[in-house]
Amino acid sequence: MLITINGEQKDIAPNKSIADILKDLKIEDKVMAVAVNMEIVKKEDWEKFTPKEGDKVEFLGFTGGG
Repeated sequence: MLITINGEQKDIAPNKSIADILKDLKIEDKVMAVAVNMEIVKKEDWEKFTPKEGDKVEFLGFTGGG
């Protein structure tokens, strides 16, 4: 199944949760927020939220600075 993750098309297995995708990509510790099709997905929902074919997923991290 094709979805877009941070601007790149990725082929992922169907029925993978946001948490599964983060683990597969080895970026689970760096992500502070997730948006799917411009809608924030709450962290407590990452285990059960499953993107669909064609979704646009953004994994967002925050950097401090000034």
